[in-house]
Amino acid sequence: MWICTDNDRYSQPGELTDKGRETTLALGQRLRHLYVDQLRFMPKLISDSDMIYLRATPIPRALESVQQTFYGFYPPSTRTADFHAPTIITRTPADETLFPNDGNCRRFAHLSRAFANRAAERWNETEDVQYLSKLFSKWMPGNQPVAVDSHPRISGIMDTINATDAHGPKTKLPKEFYDPKARAIIDKIGVEEWFEGYKESTEYRMLGIGGLMGDITSRMIGSIERNGNDGLVEIGGNDSDLGHGRGGETDIKLALSGCHDTTLAACLASLGAFDGEKWPPFTSHIAFELFRNNAANSSTQRLSNAPASAGTLDGSQEKPQSWWASLFSSNKAPNLPSESEGIARKPLMELTPEQRNEMRDYYVRIRYNDKIMQVPGCKPEGKHLDGDTTFCTLEAFKGIVDKFTPKNWKHACASNADAPSFPNETERAGYE
Repeated sequence: MWICTDNDRYSQPGELTDKGRETTLALGQRLRHLYVDQLRFMPKLISDSDMIYLRATPIPRALESVQQTFYGFYPPSTRTADFHAPTIITRTPADETLFPNDGNCRRFAHLSRAFANRAAERWNETEDVQYLSKLFSKWMPGNQPVAVDSHPRISGIMDTINATDAHGPKTKLPKEFYDPKARAIIDKIGVEEWFEGYKESTEYRMLGIGGLMGDITSRMIGSIERNGNDGLVEIGGNDSDLGHGRGGETDIKLALSGCHDTTLAACLASLGAFDGEKWPPFTSHIAFELFRNNAANSSTQRLSNAPASAGTLDGSQEKPQSWWASLFSSNKAPNLPSESEGIARKPLMELTPEQRNEMRDYYVRIRYNDKIMQVPGCKPEGKHLDGDTTFCTLEAFKGIVDKFTPKNWKHACASNADAPSFPNETERAGYE
């Protein structure tokens, strides 16, 4: 639910409010400060956006979030006079993987309902939910008690509380809705109902977010192989000049993807990195960053980062610029083999020794709202950068993601219709 105040009179359902536009613009400005001003990773001035992979879900606020974030990252004063309109990629709803797509994946919808029903069975008769009913029942339809599966659901009440609280006094609900204990209970239940499946079930991870995580990983590897799989082929450039941007770019440096809170939590939970976290706040974001270890001086240098998502907004992907440029100094267009010739989504165990060697000395780090996250499967010796377990080796990261990357998502969505909803035992997230 998106609330419109008097100042938001042009906002429609599903669109960003003025507050949302303000915070996503500020996010872009923060990203510019980090990647342009501090790290000199991205150029200060651009003449086109073909080094940048922009994508959004079909939901209007997701597209607006990408637009606002990009505007903050590269405002008009940082673009040349002949700057071309950016390309923003979208997919049809039936093919969308930037959020858990239960509307177009029958098996995932079945699993989602099963985990939601389990949450209702666990919580509806507890003292915590009785406490919520005591506070809120007089505002519920027919004064009904609050429940995980009531109408509105507890998660729906949470959305309304959070939206009204974010937009100031003009949109406030009665004060009982902002009771700190009640909000903590609601958040705890909402996180379990919506995201526990990613922690417990490989199938849940695969159907809910595996397609996106597979894309992120294959783009990281595409940036190493320089074969267009980093997203360059999708962006295009001039007609009949596949593999070059309009400014001669031969690789993708940054990706911003506009998605949703359920995307962010699903990504982190599927990697075993969401334990103890609350529901993602508005304008949250994840950065998946790819680094290369420079053997000459043993320092870690940022190479790139694959598309990440954000609650209502973005994520980021990067690749070297300025003093990293010598690593990719060639102006030659990348080779563009068919996907079968490169690594792409090929499982780790099927890679040749030469392909595995391509990933050597590359590391992946995850930042969630600027907090560095730990993937548990990267803690063992040999699976992280010496001295810092939050830097997963790319090989270990790919091995973890491979476990829940679907070979054919649509086929998997139509399969296992009569199979049990829950695994026989917990299938831990974040491990190979």
